Amino acid sequence: MSRLLTLFFSLLIMVVQAQDKKVMGHEDMWLMKRVGAPAISPDGKWVVFSVNETSYNEKEQVNDIWIAAVDRSTAPRRLTTNKAGESAYAFSPDGGKLAFVAKRDGEEESQIYLLDLKGGGEAQKFTSSLSGASNPRWRPDGKAILYGSSVYPGCFVDSLQKKAAEEKKNQKYKARVYDGFPIRDWDKWRDEKQSHLFVQHIDSTRAINIFAISKITDSPGFNLGGANWAGNDDIVFTATIDAHTAAFQYTTSKLHSLNLKTGAVKMIETGFTDVSNAQLTDDGRYLFCLVSNNDYSVYQLPKLVRYNWPSVTNPVFFTKELDRPVNQYVLESNNVWASIEDAGRDYIYKWSVNDAKGGRWDKAQKGCLSQLSVKNGVVTASYESAVAPPEIVTFTKDGMLELISNFNSAKLEKLDLNDVETFWTKTSRGKSIRSMLVKPAHFDPAKKYPLFVLMHGGPSIAYKEAFSYRWNYHALAGEEYVLVLTDYTGSTGYGEKFSKDIQYDPFKGPATEIQEAAADAIKRFAFIDGTRQAAGGASYGGHLTNWLQGTTSHYKCLISHAGAVNFISQWGTSDVIFGREVMNGGAPWTQTKTWKEQNPYFMAPNFKTPMLLTVGELDYRVPVNNTIENWHIHQRLKIPSRLIVFPEENHWILKAENSKFHYKEIREWLAKYLK
Repeated sequence: MSRLLTLFFSLLIMVVQAQDKKVMGHEDMWLMKRVGAPAISPDGKWVVFSVNETSYNEKEQVNDIWIAAVDRSTAPRRLTTNKAGESAYAFSPDGGKLAFVAKRDGEEESQIYLLDLKGGGEAQKFTSSLSGASNPRWRPDGKAILYGSSVYPGCFVDSLQKKAAEEKKNQKYKARVYDGFPIRDWDKWRDEKQSHLFVQHIDSTRAINIFAISKITDSPGFNLGGANWAGNDDIVFTATIDAHTAAFQYTTSKLHSLNLKTGAVKMIETGFTDVSNAQLTDDGRYLFCLVSNNDYSVYQLPKLVRYNWPSVTNPVFFTKELDRPVNQYVLESNNVWASIEDAGRDYIYKWSVNDAKGGRWDKAQKGCLSQLSVKNGVVTASYESAVAPPEIVTFTKDGMLELISNFNSAKLEKLDLNDVETFWTKTSRGKSIRSMLVKPAHFDPAKKYPLFVLMHGGPSIAYKEAFSYRWNYHALAGEEYVLVLTDYTGSTGYGEKFSKDIQYDPFKGPATEIQEAAADAIKRFAFIDGTRQAAGGASYGGHLTNWLQGTTSHYKCLISHAGAVNFISQWGTSDVIFGREVMNGGAPWTQTKTWKEQNPYFMAPNFKTPMLLTVGELDYRVPVNNTIENWHIHQRLKIPSRLIVFPEENHWILKAENSKFHYKEIREWLAKYLK
């Protein structure tokens, strides 16, 4: 009896403590300190990372670089104190200097700065590029830095670059002129500039455009990818030279090498149409990269492969059998480390450079590990979960996590955040589908809660045990709603075939899976009130919301952000079009079965459910016209609806006050119909 009483009082104390904690509001979420990716020193003793101290007033926001001892013998301390933010930080090979990118003292463009970690003092400006500098990479001997910058075509020296910029500025007419596709990217109209690579010696103020004598940038379809040093005299990079063909085919990304002494560029054939993230081992024996082949498919899973260098022969696949996405990989001494996505988690895998038989290395019980930085056998990473934003961690020798930073723990302790639960549903199509369930704050299992079915975008992404600011699980749930988040067919982390299977069935199949998972949750969890359901999502989740509007009326209300209602007009206005042809089996005018049968626009007579529509006016991925079309349908049919347009936002709602207003409107819409 005493043991039962002890258990009872322990549970009672836990309930009381939970009730004392507060519901996470927008300010609680937004004002969390945002910790950036780690960069570890060459000796493995120190790690630097950025910390963004957010504010609703953008002018008061602070973003500095911090440093901490990896062995946790000293607490993290601030390295920079400039009002402007810093990014893309990298240790020199000897660990004595730190390069980073910042925009200071009224500069129009970001530049690279160098901080002397041994001698101390203020960071010194290293580059003075007219068009700015980005992503510094130290030469192996530490005597030069490779970086990227955008320049006008053919302008390989500053004098020509300056002349072109002045001519552009002095034009009396204002017009955008194009001879090829695409004309827009995400939230910006394209201009003439190209991304080029520059090398600047550590003791010089003069940077050299390494493409100066190459013809590769003459192609109208040139588009630079990633780049890395291959010794002190060579650079490997990936580039597309057929980007101007993206209107009618998948473009290709190829591996190239460039010798700095001769300036000669050589395209290296790997046997694959897409190559990215090429890196050489420290001893120069092997080249690793991610490869895939563009077929007529909506999804291609890149695989990590090793080649002999410099012959680029004898390919050895490290992740082919794993059949999971590689978020990022790092070469360190004789090992390969990678963050691998799998069923809503991001794990750390380890291989020997000489052995493709590796496996999971970390021992994390939940959450996601990403942004690896490894030196001298010491591993650091960014770790987050559904109830905590990213922090910097290191590991014991057997893969157990140890916190290096802990910026948000005091705030988190005051919030009532229930960790997500995972359940799997066997669907009518015979698939096993994973969902996450989120309980509200101050959860009482004896109560009945309305259900909010939230659908992710992509579709080639997944719901993860991670902390989000755009669609935060707990900020949406509050203390009123249970959330169900389903990884429908097309999601990643379940094998390449699962991601490909959405082709030709973009909405009907996935929507059926989502609704069957919600019905399964209602059966499993007695605290869900199946008579009060809402559904919503953003981007592809918004598309699915519009599909549900035309195919079912059992939801009390719907919420569609950046959702397409007419996929023919989305094809005609989006910055990406060929992939939409692939999804539907041909161009819109071919009127394939998918184009005809899976377009909510033609289902408008079935629309009945009250809908909240939100969109960013600078969204060129799912342009605002689609939301306006949807709004017109709702108004024409006299369906209760509300339209919110954010003039300064793109596909995402990123500004603090706009985000706060967006969350408020979503929760008020739910409250109106799920009382």
